[in-house]
Amino acid sequence: MIQFYPEREEQAGNGAPGRIYCSELESIRDFLIAEYAGKVQLVYMDPPFGTGDHFVMRMKQGEGDWKSGNASVTLPAYDDDLPLDEYLAMMRSAISLAHELLSPTGSIFVHCDWHRSAHLRILLDEIFGERNFVNEIIWVYQTGGRSRRHFSRKHDNIFFYRKSSKLFFDSESVSAPRGARDNHLKRHVDSDGRVYRSVRTAGKVYTYYDDEPVPPSDVWDDVSHIQQRDPRRTGYDSQKPGALMERIVKCASREGDLVVDLFCGSASMPAAASRLGRRYLGVDKSTTAMHASMRTLADNPAVFYSAASSDSAWCKAEFVMGIADYVFHINDFEGGLDKIDSWAAGYYIDGAFQSMTSEMRTSQKKGKLTFTLHFPIRMGIPAIRISDTSARQLYFRLEE
Repeated sequence: MIQFYPEREEQAGNGAPGRIYCSELESIRDFLIAEYAGKVQLVYMDPPFGTGDHFVMRMKQGEGDWKSGNASVTLPAYDDDLPLDEYLAMMRSAISLAHELLSPTGSIFVHCDWHRSAHLRILLDEIFGERNFVNEIIWVYQTGGRSRRHFSRKHDNIFFYRKSSKLFFDSESVSAPRGARDNHLKRHVDSDGRVYRSVRTAGKVYTYYDDEPVPPSDVWDDVSHIQQRDPRRTGYDSQKPGALMERIVKCASREGDLVVDLFCGSASMPAAASRLGRRYLGVDKSTTAMHASMRTLADNPAVFYSAASSDSAWCKAEFVMGIADYVFHINDFEGGLDKIDSWAAGYYIDGAFQSMTSEMRTSQKKGKLTFTLHFPIRMGIPAIRISDTSARQLYFRLEE
């Protein structure tokens, strides 16, 4: 087995296909404009908030960590400590890029909090135009600590702007039954057994059925943060819940549309887009984010660009050519088998690693990992990818 460095990894799966780029945004800016200008329906951004903090990814290593629920490995994810002038230059460039990528019916959602919300609102007004402001969404949550020195900060801001007056917006797709919130109204049951409430105002009677779909307001208090033991949690700081991403995708795009996340982190938005039949594109400069993205998108069709770690490493693996398939078995790995977080087997073809089958440690499997994979016989050089708990993607293939 020899180590190699493919330019991309391709995998099949369920849902709509997409791409994830491990890159500085400025480095692929010209490529994105040349390829996608005017073709994007939705841009979502969850950039650094300007907190001054250093964010990490916490990883479980080996079956012991997965059984105990403890994460024994902590890796740097990103530093949120840019000086204000550098931060604003970065965001001006990103928001301007989004404006170029969006189609006339498209929209942008920028996620932030109190640290930089005022600055970002000014940038968005400048680049998109004040008349193209649609909403400031307040996402309310209960998680986090309490303060005795000020009112506890329990919400994020999500700015929603359109590209033009031709905006596509589907409120019905995110509507939910009204329920029994209007408790001050009189309760009734009609002849079909449906519960409704009524009120008389200015001589008119207004009726509201509990099961009648109603779109959400601009205060979203019905979507929770991802809980600590949620199996979808990657350990990547600032991971956003799938339900929040799905609401944005549903209201602002249609099946087949292209959704772009320019600070994709652990790929919550790309995964939501893929599940809902939207093509996706994500960009993040962090190799730790790339590792988290590969976990999040493990079951979705995806192409990962510049995923390969430049580090040299070794593994000992057996390869057997069967009658109907190939078999890879990993015997040993640098640092021990517990360091392997996931791995895949497939082929090296035309500069790409094509994943045919894969295994990943999960809470459902109590962290167990199979070190033998079978995959169908195809053209190409048999190869494997090992993702370890240092967030490295390491590729090995048979010698030609």
